[in-house]
Amino acid sequence: MKLKLFFACMIFMASIGLGHAQQAKTINGVVTDANDVPLPGAEVKVVGKEIYDVTDFDGNFSLENVEVGDTFRVTFLGFTAQEVEVTTSSDYTIQLQEDSSQLEEVVVVGYGTQKKRDLTGSIATVDAEEIEKTPTANVMQSLQGKVSGVQIVSAGSPGESPTVRVRGLGTYQDATNVLYVVDGTLYDNIDFLNTKDIKSINVLKDASSSAIYGVRAANGVVIIETKSGRKNQKPQFEIDSYTGIQRAQNVVKLANTEQFVTMARESGSAADAQFVLNAMQRYGRSRINPNIPAVNTDWYKEILRDGLIQSHSLGVSGGGESVTYSLGTNFFEQEGILDMKNEYERFNIRSKVDVDISDRFKAGVNSVFSNATKYTPENGAWFRAYFAVPLMPVIDSLNTQAAPIRYSNAQILGYRGTQNPFQDLSYNENRQKIRKLLNTLYLQYDIIPDKLDFKTTYSHNLSAFEERYVNLPYTLGNNFERISSITRANNTFSNQYWDNILTYDDEFGQHDLTVMLGHSYRDEASNLFRATGQDIAGISLESSRYLDFADPDSFANNVSEIGRRFYGISYFGRVSYNFDDRYLLYGTFRADGSSKFTRDPWGYFPSVGLGWVLSEESFMEDNGIFDFLKFRASWGKLGNDNVAASSGSNTINVITTTIGDQPRSGITSTSVFSNNTWEVIEEFNFGMDIETLNNRLSVNADYYIRDTEDAILPVFIPIINRSIDRNSGTIRNQGLELNLNWSDNIGEDFTYSVGGNFTTLKNEATRIEDERGYLDAGSAEFRQRTEVGEALFSFYGYERIGVYQNQAQIDADPVAVANNLVPGDLIYRDQNGDNMITDEDRVYLGSFLPKITYGGNIAMSYKGFDFSMNFYGQAGNKILNRKRGEIIFTSDTNMDADLAINRWHGEGTSNSYPSSAGLRKAWNQRLSNFWVEDGDFFRIQNMQFAYTIQSDGLPTTRLYFTAERPFTFFDYNGFNPEVPNGVDRQTYPIPAIYTIGLNIKI
Repeated sequence: MKLKLFFACMIFMASIGLGHAQQAKTINGVVTDANDVPLPGAEVKVVGKEIYDVTDFDGNFSLENVEVGDTFRVTFLGFTAQEVEVTTSSDYTIQLQEDSSQLEEVVVVGYGTQKKRDLTGSIATVDAEEIEKTPTANVMQSLQGKVSGVQIVSAGSPGESPTVRVRGLGTYQDATNVLYVVDGTLYDNIDFLNTKDIKSINVLKDASSSAIYGVRAANGVVIIETKSGRKNQKPQFEIDSYTGIQRAQNVVKLANTEQFVTMARESGSAADAQFVLNAMQRYGRSRINPNIPAVNTDWYKEILRDGLIQSHSLGVSGGGESVTYSLGTNFFEQEGILDMKNEYERFNIRSKVDVDISDRFKAGVNSVFSNATKYTPENGAWFRAYFAVPLMPVIDSLNTQAAPIRYSNAQILGYRGTQNPFQDLSYNENRQKIRKLLNTLYLQYDIIPDKLDFKTTYSHNLSAFEERYVNLPYTLGNNFERISSITRANNTFSNQYWDNILTYDDEFGQHDLTVMLGHSYRDEASNLFRATGQDIAGISLESSRYLDFADPDSFANNVSEIGRRFYGISYFGRVSYNFDDRYLLYGTFRADGSSKFTRDPWGYFPSVGLGWVLSEESFMEDNGIFDFLKFRASWGKLGNDNVAASSGSNTINVITTTIGDQPRSGITSTSVFSNNTWEVIEEFNFGMDIETLNNRLSVNADYYIRDTEDAILPVFIPIINRSIDRNSGTIRNQGLELNLNWSDNIGEDFTYSVGGNFTTLKNEATRIEDERGYLDAGSAEFRQRTEVGEALFSFYGYERIGVYQNQAQIDADPVAVANNLVPGDLIYRDQNGDNMITDEDRVYLGSFLPKITYGGNIAMSYKGFDFSMNFYGQAGNKILNRKRGEIIFTSDTNMDADLAINRWHGEGTSNSYPSSAGLRKAWNQRLSNFWVEDGDFFRIQNMQFAYTIQSDGLPTTRLYFTAERPFTFFDYNGFNPEVPNGVDRQTYPIPAIYTIGLNIKI
């Protein structure tokens, strides 16, 4: 009986335990890294059950209907997976450890991805965190100073894209259009992208990395990957909003009225002295100095203003078992700092959806709609403001003939031009409406799971540019009157691409092999219609700003339409091989066919790269210095079809001669045509990658030689006295690129990083097939020249070595005597020693391409606070101060204060600047290094201070303050030393930007 009771009790207790074990419960937890930093996006899944969750931005997760004894697995990219058994506890803290085998950063390359450690070419990566720091309408602006070998020249005007040059200038036509690849689709411009939508940017710099894109990649490739959702991820929302102000910095000081009058009187011009008297009679005398007019206008100050900038973004991402999605919308607005209708406004909607149709079959659709309106500035206002005399006011109440606003007119005082820039600012309106619809559809099928797949992608870029330029009627007095006019233009682009990619990927033993074959087709078409009409009825009304309201007789020769269509077909392949993580091989081949070239429509472009991971060799084990050491070398060829295809002319001349004592007339015909083909870029690249000091210090170095062969140059043909574009030269760019980055932490709460990059560039022409031996550009007064051994478009003029100080110095110099020079005139070096200054004494004065560019960054964080600072600089480039030099065309205008203050006005006062009278003489107005100035600068590029609030039950909130370009240090006499082509005539100032922002993640 007792035995039966014992067994009954045991059965009862077991049933209680079993019932307890099978009772469903909900557990909660948090996933962190080794430093207790939350890991958002980690996947938590119960083994053997369809119960899962994804950690939120604070690393939190929750699992329902789990039972004691269940096991859940936590996985996160770059960390070792961890399995945890469910106990009676309801709260869990899981700390994941970094997995060095998974920390192999994957880099997006052409038509695929590759482990960073397996790269043999030169590829630079910038992540989303760095990109988002820059308040800008164009994503590429955020890369300035962050990527070695890439020069980015800022654009100050709202909505304008910066100039991007990868490893110098490789074509004479300055066709520096970089190829942008956004989620696999090709674009020439990415002004439709919002920085908050971007996950990472990879810049392919060498020919080996870029060759897979063929003729589109000659000027560099920028691959952009946008944000995606994750499978089994709850919807996660992100709100980002900032607003701020733009302010012109380093504003050029113009000569004030006292300085201007002093120089006018020193010039010895009786006319200019009279104009000053006219101003005093019209506007009165200064109470401080009765010898000058009362008016003292700073024209730059008058036309400048502070501009607002704001951006507001909303994004959501997530996914289920078979679908991932990422949606985003953004509104961006930027006012210009020029005081007119000058602004940019853009609204974007983006969607990215990927669907697993089956275990092997998946599809995806990416769509972007961008609607922008841009009011472009009247850049001539900068030029007018520089030359406008300060003794004239903006508004002249006495100018009753001016209408509708009584703006002043310098002609009334006797000057030749009207000078007042406000007529351009008030009476011109330039509007562009830019609409883009960009769609990409792909289908992918795994023929052999995890080994062989096929992907076909179709994309269509449909863009429409509606332009309207309105010139309102006005009068300025002195018989100056302008009638109204309007120009309307519609420019549409339809670019279609179809790519088919077959990829085989396999690992066997110590071998890792990837083989890719592809085919691509492109169809690019455009149409431009343009018409101009004058004398618009009721043009002050927005509803009347159409061509129907113009005078019908004004359309003669003012209507045009042109269309273009271009086809291309390509075949390409790639092999990537890795043996034992030590020996790397990377090879590509591409055949491009183009409808642009009739003589030779096909181009063939191979490349190869080799790598040796020295740190994986047995003799390098436990070396105590290098955690990772790789040497790499690559060679490749690229084609460039973004050049003139063919050109020429038929020339007929009438000739009269004597035959048998009788005059006879006839004609001769000359036919000169070019039949161009591809420019071919051949590049060698040698690189080294180092990780040392427990992976805290990384070093990347590259040396490259990049030759553009068969460069298309404007060859001069004497028989027709004109130039023809022909494949007739070679251009070389070569340089060194160095990147260093250090990151570490002090204690548990403080982390920091320091980085820097350094680039050298030597640009030169190495072959020119022209009878003259050189190529001229620019104008006769401001000559630029290209010659073998010199950089493209180098400034070409005289070398100023001083200023004549006294008559004795004049008398002792045969050059000064022969040219009737006087003290205060410039001294030029007699290069050939013939005691004359002629064209033969001109020398090369430098290039607008910098010889050195550098950048750096400092970042630190302590608990919820973080701070970062980036800097950027360049050296060795020159800028032609043409706005100053154009005194050659108009000598009765104002100038900058630097000229007025530092002018020669007596012996010993200056050995660099001519006198007031000398500035008006042709001798001193020659192009020389007086007008060509150094463009060196150093800038604090970006500073950001932020605080992140993380609290249970509340969304992650980040408050940040950003200063973009707050300080720039340079000696050049201009607003900013960033001038895209090195010629500063009416360059839009690049403002400093100060913003405050808020980021919320839910």
